[in-house]
Amino acid sequence: MKLQYIILLSVISCTLAISDNFLKMFAAQQTPADPCYDEDRPRRCIPDFVNAAFGRFIAASSTCGLKGTVQYCDVLDPGAAPQCNICDDQNPRKKFPPVFLTDINNPNNVTCWRSEPLQPPTSVHAPPDNVTLILSLGKKYELTYVSLQFCPHTPKPDSIAIYKSMDYGKTWQPFQFYSSQCRRVYGRPNRATITKANEQEARCTDAHRYTGGEGLGLGHQSRIAFSTLEGRPSALDFDNSPVLQDWVTATDIKVVFNRLHMPVEDPSDDLDILIDEHQFKQQEDDDEDDPTKGPSVQLVNEMQVVEADDTKVSVSVDLGGNGIMNVYNRVTHQYAVSDFAVGGRCKCNGHASKCITGRDGQLTCECKHNTAGRDCERCKPFHFDRPWSRATARDANECKACECNQHARRCRFNMELYKLSGRVSGGVCLKCRHFTAGRHCHYCREGYYRDPTKQITHRKACKPCDCHPIGASGKTCNQATGQCPCKDGVTGITCNRCARGYQQSRSHIAPCIKIPIVQMMATEEHDDGTDRNDPEENSTGDKCGKCKSATRRLNLNKYCKRDYAIMGRVLSRVEDPVDEHTKGWVRFMVSVESVYKKARDSRIRKGPTSLLVPATDLLCKCPKLKANKSYLILGREKDDSPGGIPTGNIAVTQRSIVIEWRDEWDQRMRRFRRRARKCK
Repeated sequence: MKLQYIILLSVISCTLAISDNFLKMFAAQQTPADPCYDEDRPRRCIPDFVNAAFGRFIAASSTCGLKGTVQYCDVLDPGAAPQCNICDDQNPRKKFPPVFLTDINNPNNVTCWRSEPLQPPTSVHAPPDNVTLILSLGKKYELTYVSLQFCPHTPKPDSIAIYKSMDYGKTWQPFQFYSSQCRRVYGRPNRATITKANEQEARCTDAHRYTGGEGLGLGHQSRIAFSTLEGRPSALDFDNSPVLQDWVTATDIKVVFNRLHMPVEDPSDDLDILIDEHQFKQQEDDDEDDPTKGPSVQLVNEMQVVEADDTKVSVSVDLGGNGIMNVYNRVTHQYAVSDFAVGGRCKCNGHASKCITGRDGQLTCECKHNTAGRDCERCKPFHFDRPWSRATARDANECKACECNQHARRCRFNMELYKLSGRVSGGVCLKCRHFTAGRHCHYCREGYYRDPTKQITHRKACKPCDCHPIGASGKTCNQATGQCPCKDGVTGITCNRCARGYQQSRSHIAPCIKIPIVQMMATEEHDDGTDRNDPEENSTGDKCGKCKSATRRLNLNKYCKRDYAIMGRVLSRVEDPVDEHTKGWVRFMVSVESVYKKARDSRIRKGPTSLLVPATDLLCKCPKLKANKSYLILGREKDDSPGGIPTGNIAVTQRSIVIEWRDEWDQRMRRFRRRARKCK
């Protein structure tokens, strides 16, 4: 038992140790920091420096062995005889395709591209022996250098032109020239001075001054390297120099080899005749095998000098008999390059730290700072509140989202507004939704007003004015309050009712007209003969006061103090002829739909009946009755009934309670009826 306990403790300890190591391993694998941000603050970021030419396709206008087997010869060491080999594109071991220009440059296993053999020029006025290499980078790069390394034991060309394209090969711009005679070949001075006024001008330089090897002999590898910013005055302030930023930008590089050698003026001084010793040796062996033939070549001690790119090679040959063979410059008249390198960074304008291959197979920047495009050359949609700009060491120039209060999906930039704002904001929202308007969708458009209970960012922040088509003089209401412009005598937020002292008419122009109170009463007299128009005696308009607040509330006590409680719907107003019984009263036809309380001897029944209201109370809107509206009416039949009115009519006075009906009151009235036994 004790042994099992010890084993169990050991297993638990091992498990805990493994778990601890497992957690530490994941803790160490923290997400790497984004170089485009310093915590949450944006900062400039750039992709890694690379050889942009590595692995890229190069189109060559001439490649040896494509049209058939050809022979080429190299001089391995000064003073040695040339060594000849075969170039055949069909033989993997003997072909020299352009792909060797951008593969891995291994000094121990040099791979070369070779052009077809060229005819040696006989004069400086002879046509150039042009051979072109075109490198497509696949994307815009900001280049630091362009380098060409030539194959071992081969000369460096005399005249080379380098061009760049910024539009994927549609147009070309001179980048750099190399020649021993710059003015004669390219029409440019040698090593011209560059100023700020001509920083995008290509210079011409003697090619022999730019080499990666010591000396230019045939036994050495030679290189030319063009630095894009060398000698440019604004190079130290590159961030603030759009001219140089444009100068180093390229999508394609074209190299044109114009001259391998520059012929001298006097042909007698140009000894470029070489002897193919390999062929002589082969002929000599054939003659030795045939005893019928004598030696075809007799050796004589004569020295011929071969001029090959500033290095003179002495070859001792024997000339005689009928077998003289002259081989013209198969050693020197052939371009051969082992490495084509282009150093630079993927152009992302300071808004990306790396380039990736997109779904379409194209190389593109992984843009940050709310930018977009293959080169992060623009702001992404809806981020136009400030102009796009290249990131600098001082300011990342992050694109800023437009402020549209969540009511727009698109916006544009306006430079004038940006300047007026002190270079803070220049975005203008487009197609504001949710009935909003304005540059920032910050107010309600015509016909709508702000709902004060909701934030401006709420999708229902703007409510329709809903102005009455007859009572309002327009459809635009106050943006803050929603008050519609009412016609004379009309009131209400939406202009949907007549003001006090006005009554509805049948005119759309003047829907509410003043009630002629004084004129109506001038024709009437009191029973005792006094004039009703006497202001001291009676002026209904002056006697109107506030309706009793008691009529606005309902409780069990009020229910108990009334003889009846009914719910009736007003059908119409009846214009009765003036008689002694209804004088001073206004008659309405109502339909009693529910009876919640009545006296035993009451004649109130469901169905149509008359409702009488004092004219003076009606003018003061106490009560306020409307046709086709239902009302809860509580009153006293004896006290409210004027003398002489036929029984069966309902009379309403200021002691009655008249409230516009609500559906939820049905349960309350039924509850009052059940509790009516508690009435005192």
